[in-house]
Amino acid sequence: MSQRFHKMDYETVSAEDFGASLTGFGVNLLVRDVEAEVAWLAHVFGMEAHRVSKDFAILSYHGHVLQLHSDGTYHSNPLLSVLPEAGARGAGAELRLFHSDPDEAVARAQELGAMVLQGATDKPHGLREAYILDDQGYAWVPSRVL
Repeated sequence: MSQRFHKMDYETVSAEDFGASLTGFGVNLLVRDVEAEVAWLAHVFGMEAHRVSKDFAILSYHGHVLQLHSDGTYHSNPLLSVLPEAGARGAGAELRLFHSDPDEAVARAQELGAMVLQGATDKPHGLREAYILDDQGYAWVPSRVL
């Protein structure tokens, strides 16, 4: 989630202007259910959702944006051919949220029945963090400085 946040109205910006505004490092997640993933990310991490539809959403989090796309929007994208029909999609990737309290995130994720791989733990690298899997199999790592 590393595109720099630009002061723009995400609800009305054109696709061309939005795309042209993206810089740096970006994250797009392909999900089976965009609206469910948006609800989960908003509840667990307090992300702000914009332009939510069954096919697409923009989420903002501490000055960064994340895009969610449904599988159907990737009909001509080569990545679609390697996605599993079922099971986890994000194996091996950590999506780190450095401004999320891991204890609070774990509690909110458990309210939704999410799988907590590791509860909030103080780590030797100076962060308190947890590992939480969403329904798509993406590993979210809420972290804060000790």
